[in-house]
Amino acid sequence: MSVLSYRIFMLFTGFGLSVVGGISTIAYLNLLTTGFEFRDYLYYISTHIECLLLPLGMMLIWFSLYFPGVGKED
Repeated sequence: MSVLSYRIFMLFTGFGLSVVGGISTIAYLNLLTTGFEFRDYLYYISTHIECLLLPLGMMLIWFSLYFPGVGKED
């Protein structure tokens, strides 16, 4: 597997994880209408794994874009 295809795979994987995490995070915004304070909301989403996929996916995207591959391809 070449370095370029590995980076593209990581980019798409990160994008998918970010979408899942972002949708979950936005869906949990409904808790604010039920009387949760913003601090409670932040604590709530920090304890759920599906919401933690957003920063994980963003880190994968960042790594795949900004870290070059190792060595030269011929």
